[in-house]
Amino acid sequence: MGKTNALRRLDGLGIPYRVAEYEVDEEDLSGLAVARKIGLPPDQVFKTLVLVGDRTGPVVACLPVSCELDTKALAAVSGNRAVDLLPVRDLLPVTGYLRGGCSPIGMKKPYPSFLEEEAVLFGEISVSAGVRGRQVLLAPEDLLRAMDGRLAALVRPAAADRRPEGRP
Repeated sequence: MGKTNALRRLDGLGIPYRVAEYEVDEEDLSGLAVARKIGLPPDQVFKTLVLVGDRTGPVVACLPVSCELDTKALAAVSGNRAVDLLPVRDLLPVTGYLRGGCSPIGMKKPYPSFLEEEAVLFGEISVSAGVRGRQVLLAPEDLLRAMDGRLAALVRPAAADRRPEGRP
């Protein structure tokens, strides 16, 4: 496979990275399947979600495949009152990427972009390289630079964190 927009951007910025390729199963494009295929824990493999804010338009969130996005947190940090997922049919025209191959790096236009703050706990994380079947592995700080993003708390609390006080 040739270079994607994401890899060209990384090269242009002089950012070091590694590429991991995997077999694509069109029936299962989940991030958990990708993590399994490239041999990384799901907390270290990040998915890219594109949402639409009521004030800003498109907003990008990058978070571990093992987590769910807290849309209220993303809305607040991005200056919106509410955000909703961008319809899949609009993903290619807005970002230049397909579902299952959407990278936070090298989109058609720069959008407000946020990376889950826990990314910095790892020396290296994985995100889509801009095509199904290929991931790029790089330092979280380098990803932030390449996506021109900010760190933010983006994930919903774990189920254990939502239990009423004093309950196991």
